Amino acid sequence: MTGVRRAPAGPVVGRPSPAERPSTPDRPSRLRIWLLASRPATLPAALSGVVVGLGAARGAGYAFRLDTAIGCVLVALLLQVVANFANDLSDFRKGADTPDRTGPIRVAAAGLVTERQLEVAIGLVLALAAVVGVWLATIGGPVLLGLGALAMVAALAYTGGPWPYGYKALGEVFVFIFFGLVAVVGTAYLQALVLAPVFVTASLPVGALVTAILVVNNLRDIPTDRAARKRTLAVVMGPRATQWEYAFLLAIAALVPVALAAAGRGPALLLPLLSAPLAIPLLRTVRGFTEPRHLNLALKGTARLALVHGLLFAAGLAIAGMSAS
Repeated sequence: MTGVRRAPAGPVVGRPSPAERPSTPDRPSRLRIWLLASRPATLPAALSGVVVGLGAARGAGYAFRLDTAIGCVLVALLLQVVANFANDLSDFRKGADTPDRTGPIRVAAAGLVTERQLEVAIGLVLALAAVVGVWLATIGGPVLLGLGALAMVAALAYTGGPWPYGYKALGEVFVFIFFGLVAVVGTAYLQALVLAPVFVTASLPVGALVTAILVVNNLRDIPTDRAARKRTLAVVMGPRATQWEYAFLLAIAALVPVALAAAGRGPALLLPLLSAPLAIPLLRTVRGFTEPRHLNLALKGTARLALVHGLLFAAGLAIAGMSAS
């Protein structure tokens, strides 16, 4: 097999660049290309932390603030898109996205955009996220500037930069922290302008399910990641242990609401159990897949589970809080 051929940094004389070529039946439209790059299947999961943060704040007795809710939604989506763009670019440069890969199309490896175009797109989306983040900091205080900066660095450094933590078996840790803990607690804090222990507890199921999305992705990519020397946790542990990791994360998401209900916070917190019909088939697929491509549907299904579970958990938190007041 030949090595990965890198896309040219700019247009070649006598030949139009990818962005200038006319659409053909074999080539997606420009809008479709950027939709592919943004990986829309991952975006609903980015919203789950915001939704649960809103529910946790409402359940703690604080009034709903539409302004900061919209701001948190925008930041969550923009940072997820940045992470997806940066991952596409960095994996291409490091040779992790090869023709043997069984996941969805990656726009850089497919030659649909140039490296320079992805760099510009990353910069633009980061700038938008920074503008919204600075505005949120005027409400929540300067500590949010530091958290926002760390979240941006985390989005870029997953597979990029001098120390790509996704290549050092730390992807799950950072995803849990930023898309679980920071997303939920940050959103709830911007609603309440105080910190409460329940905000941290509410972040655990969100972090578990968003991390489970990454686990499925890395489980599917073990063969190509190992060949590219991309040392994910799945590569380190192997398929069987990674399957158990996935089941453990889904168990956390199910058990935390049950524990809260058992602690006397109200039966409404059992609402997330209604997402079990989505979780059970995913566990079967991850446990019994025979080809990596079979996990593509599990990847989308886990993102869907994260959003549905988050909506139900947020509703349960809000209802429990109103019932207690």
